[in-house]
Amino acid sequence: MNDMQHQGRGPMPALTLDRISRSYSQGPRTIDVFKDLSLDVYPGEVVALVGQSGTGKSSLLHVAGLLERPTGGHVYVAGKNCSQLEDNAMTRVRRLGIGFVYQFHHLLPEFSALENVVMPQLIAGKSQADAEARAKQLLDRLGLTKRVAHRPAELSGGEQQRVAIARALANQPLLLLADEPTGNLDPETAERVHSQFLSLIRDEGLAALIATHNLELARSMSRIVQLHGGQLVEI
Repeated sequence: MNDMQHQGRGPMPALTLDRISRSYSQGPRTIDVFKDLSLDVYPGEVVALVGQSGTGKSSLLHVAGLLERPTGGHVYVAGKNCSQLEDNAMTRVRRLGIGFVYQFHHLLPEFSALENVVMPQLIAGKSQADAEARAKQLLDRLGLTKRVAHRPAELSGGEQQRVAIARALANQPLLLLADEPTGNLDPETAERVHSQFLSLIRDEGLAALIATHNLELARSMSRIVQLHGGQLVEI
């Protein structure tokens, strides 16, 4: 299958999952996590991904984010079929086109909040000055103007996660994938971080797919899809 032909019916999806499957071998058995699953996520759209633990939400995000290859089907990012790319090409798409936020922030402890957001930009080839300007803009938007020089150990859990969000957005990706991004926070902090997160995503015009157990937070997103029985159902 070649790269998708866009038919001019509005914006091209930032992410298309085209009949993807993911299975694992366990001894003589083959276990299907999901099969023939399809989804489009458009720029400016925030899609909530819900489902019980063990249904495969993280595996779906890994396939969408080009961290795992699907067993079958195709993954398109901005219309480009990425499923069969060589590892180096796939890494480049992932580094420049996709941002990731996890439940645990995974910040580098020896670096300040500002440095944690600057670093991925330097790796992508930005100048120090441009990287610092972008980092300060994002951290300011997330209410961290006075915390830019602090290291992760000096920040609260909510502040650490906001730095992780800024880091994920630093290279202006087309697509943002998040796996329980507020799941490690108390309810009040989670709601505040989630609100800032959504506001920033929408202002940046990103497409986002966010896995969450929190249905109240999910209802604030553009739409909700549930992973159930290896298929996605819109709810």
